Amino acid sequence: MSKSLKLFLGISYIIILFVFLYLIFSYVEVTRLDDFLYYKELQMDLEKTIGKNLYINLLAFFLFCVVWVSLLGFGSPLLLISGILFGKWIGTFISLLSISIGALILYSIASFFFRDLVYSLLEKRFSKYIYLFRKNEFNYFLAFRLAGGLGIPFGPQNVLPVIFNIKKSNYFFASFIGFIPMFFIWNTIGAGLNEYIKQADNFSFISLFLNREIYLPIIFFVIIMLISVIIKKRVFSDKKS
Repeated sequence: MSKSLKLFLGISYIIILFVFLYLIFSYVEVTRLDDFLYYKELQMDLEKTIGKNLYINLLAFFLFCVVWVSLLGFGSPLLLISGILFGKWIGTFISLLSISIGALILYSIASFFFRDLVYSLLEKRFSKYIYLFRKNEFNYFLAFRLAGGLGIPFGPQNVLPVIFNIKKSNYFFASFIGFIPMFFIWNTIGAGLNEYIKQADNFSFISLFLNREIYLPIIFFVIIMLISVIIKKRVFSDKKS
């Protein structure tokens, strides 16, 4: 059963990836990718499309994110896209909700069907953290999310808690809260890119990075990364385990 489901999930992931790429490249004119005016045209078209059918587009984006993340998809591009499409506030909320639900679904699937596989791959490497999570699984998993998953790629970090046997409610709410700082920063950058394309006449890296909507989120991103290093050393150091 688990082998069949694993094959199904792998095929589903590949199909969704190819459909996603097909939709992008069928809509995008590859020959005009070096033309800044083309990005302005795309921005105007997207703004009109989103404005006419906001709730339908929110639902479509929500469903795509849930399925994508539940199939071990990566998260950062989704955050930029949600910021570009919906702005930093709505984009942050819809990405928080959809990605947290997608991560919970992935965790549930991994717990039910692939527990032995996850244990065999990850338990030895992360066994030193099991005691910490058993003391207070919500707080430590929240710290884990705030620390960016300790540098673990997004897909694997969503299934790692299988070895800690975290309650699903703690998993969801710790993820939702712990994602907020980084998700808001990425969505703010996406919204800033959208605003820059709307206002600028010509593209310039200098003017882009001197844009307040771009450099401020980047500064906060660096600060969050430094804080995550501190959390990793203070909470998840070998001396604590």
